[in-house]
Amino acid sequence: MTDMEFSQETSSDPIEGMQETMNQLLYSAHVDAVFGEPVEHGENLVIPAAEIFSVAGFGAGSGGTNDDTGKGGGGGGRVFARPVAVIISTPAGVRVEPIVDISKIWMAALTALGFFLAASNRMRRGRIHD
Repeated sequence: MTDMEFSQETSSDPIEGMQETMNQLLYSAHVDAVFGEPVEHGENLVIPAAEIFSVAGFGAGSGGTNDDTGKGGGGGGRVFARPVAVIISTPAGVRVEPIVDISKIWMAALTALGFFLAASNRMRRGRIHD
């Protein structure tokens, strides 16, 4: 999984800083980020595919006294990418092979089990005290 973080702060022109951050965010969702470079192997063509998830936040403000007005702003965000499949083109046809991340499945299962045990324990303690 690729993890990219970016931020932009500016005190001279908050809008320009936010625009630069937005440009970085939009570039991360470009088709080149989703589909990797095709790899040829004989008559076969393999194209990797990824899932991209982006979040961003922005802010700007101004304030001060009548003689000293200040303005500022900035933004930031994070982009997560992970491989999800490969597209395989052969003379026999095209197929999509998913990429399964077993460690994520185990982490989700352990997290769910932890929540279940904590909730069960809390319900059990609630009955004892009632």
